[in-house]
Amino acid sequence: MHPYRSVLYMPGSNARALEKARSLDADALILDLEDAVAPEQKLAARGLVCEAVRAGGFGARRVLIRINGADTDWGADDLAAAIAAKPHGILLPKVDDAEDIARAAARLGDAEIGLWAMMETPLAILNAARIAAAPGVQGLVMGTNDLVKELGATPGAARSQIMTALSLCLLAARAHGVLCIDGVYNAFRDEGGLRAECLQGRDMGFDGKTLIHPAQLAIANEVFAPDPDQLALAKRQIEAHAAALAAGTGVAVVDGKIVENLHVVTAKNLLARAEMIAKRAKDAQG
Repeated sequence: MHPYRSVLYMPGSNARALEKARSLDADALILDLEDAVAPEQKLAARGLVCEAVRAGGFGARRVLIRINGADTDWGADDLAAAIAAKPHGILLPKVDDAEDIARAAARLGDAEIGLWAMMETPLAILNAARIAAAPGVQGLVMGTNDLVKELGATPGAARSQIMTALSLCLLAARAHGVLCIDGVYNAFRDEGGLRAECLQGRDMGFDGKTLIHPAQLAIANEVFAPDPDQLALAKRQIEAHAAALAAGTGVAVVDGKIVENLHVVTAKNLLARAEMIAKRAKDAQG
């Protein structure tokens, strides 16, 4: 298990950015060959990204390569090069259905590389459950900018225009046991807006947030981590429930509220998440 509170896009054509990525406080990195790279730089970016992944040095950070779509001039070669470089995951853009995943999975062979799907088209949202259930899928990534464009929607602070899409992807991810990462917040200097959107995503159930600038890392890491009060309550719930079972009563009460087994499961998951984050921080330092 590994935390994905902060998932930072890095342009694959920028050698300095790729080097800087090795020292940033991100849980995961998406080294991008698609949207962040101009057509005339695609081949050079592929070489830079794959060489950076092969060289390593990213520590505890999970490294994903976002390739170009299968229907582009670069997609097939991007996939082959990414598989050879052996990142933790390959992010497939413009996924519409499980068949898009299956075609990529067929080329993996014995490579232990997770497949991630960009959820950025209306078909992807309608087929979210099939995509999340496809063999090899490790996570879904919300492509909210493209989704807004495809819907012809007007962006809004509350994201009501895409709330159905966000919820459907979360439901699909939870039903099939894969990760689900929220979309980007474009105004990277707007800390208040970023925090509000991170809080919204966290409360919905997202595992973390994709980011477009290193300045956004601290807020995402903070918001998507359990706070001390939550952890203290979780420990008390576990202890009270265990004591009730030992006493044969089966009923535990904490702060005037009944604690049932479902609350204990949630509490244990919260503590496990905190342990993952602590381990990631320790690995990054060492």
